[in-house]
Amino acid sequence: MKPVVLASNSASRAAILRGAGVAFETMGAGVDEGAMKTALLAQGAGPRQIAERLADAKALNVSVARPDALVIGADQTLDLEGELFDKAEDITEARERLRALRGKTHQLHAALTVAEAGVAIWHCLESPSLSMRNVSEAYLDGYLARGGDTLLGSVGCYLLEGEGAQLFDHIDGDYFAVLGLPLLPLLAVLREKGALAA
Repeated sequence: MKPVVLASNSASRAAILRGAGVAFETMGAGVDEGAMKTALLAQGAGPRQIAERLADAKALNVSVARPDALVIGADQTLDLEGELFDKAEDITEARERLRALRGKTHQLHAALTVAEAGVAIWHCLESPSLSMRNVSEAYLDGYLARGGDTLLGSVGCYLLEGEGAQLFDHIDGDYFAVLGLPLLPLLAVLREKGALAA
């Protein structure tokens, strides 16, 4: 089987792949995401394009070091009415993020790139839409207290696989894309390229 490398230290993405029975290694991508986002925003890129470019950069960086493997680069951005949101730094910022999102619909742009021998050979982008209910301040306070710093690992400060599901009225799109890894199309390309049994 062709080796697979996840160019990410994301525990969530690794858990999704493990849960699907994919054998893989992880390797940090070595990409300065903050600098790339700043440069891309200055060039007029939107949240969708930023996710795509970061996924490319991560896959290609690691693929140069591991030319024998299929390298998965992934990125996800949160897009609220065209504005890019990064992960919150602390619970205070998480509260402001959730207040900004409540009662509105936002998109999560989940981009994937697979690279081999330093060349991007496959791209995928899924953009589920999430409609957050108008949660009360009391619920918000309790949710943040129960979730604590674990919520800071999600760009939206919610973990849909847990209590975060209670924040939403409606979700349109792939569940795995919401979690940051559009799984089914990725599994298809890994089978096609000989990394998974067909």
